[in-house]
Amino acid sequence: MDRFTRNYSIGLGICVLIVLVWALYEDPQVSDLNQLLKQDRGVTDYPYQFQVIRLQNGVATMSTPRSTEFPVFRALGIIYPHLANRAQDNPEMMKAQQELAQTQKRAKAIVIESDLAVSVRWELDRDWISQHGVYLNQGR
Repeated sequence: MDRFTRNYSIGLGICVLIVLVWALYEDPQVSDLNQLLKQDRGVTDYPYQFQVIRLQNGVATMSTPRSTEFPVFRALGIIYPHLANRAQDNPEMMKAQQELAQTQKRAKAIVIESDLAVSVRWELDRDWISQHGVYLNQGR
């Protein structure tokens, strides 16, 4: 191997390593918050796993399966496939919506009670949605 090829390979390897470390790094405080969520049976038993995505200036950004962009009845159709084609006012759908809201509220309370965050901002979990075959406009 000539000198240029060797140096190029070393440089490329270092760049790949830097990108991997950057992509896989998780803030220790975010890890701590996610660990707290995993320790709560009420949150972990729910089919959708709420998690902290990032923490900045006391604001925890958490994932959610619903938003104005992706209505709750569509999210519930993924979480509970037997509800996929039910009307929004169906008693089972309403009960599932209430359970989702209670679980989301509990996840938020755990994060706030940790003293690492003073507030929570919700962010639609686009990856989870796309993993279930639903693709949203990426205009945001």
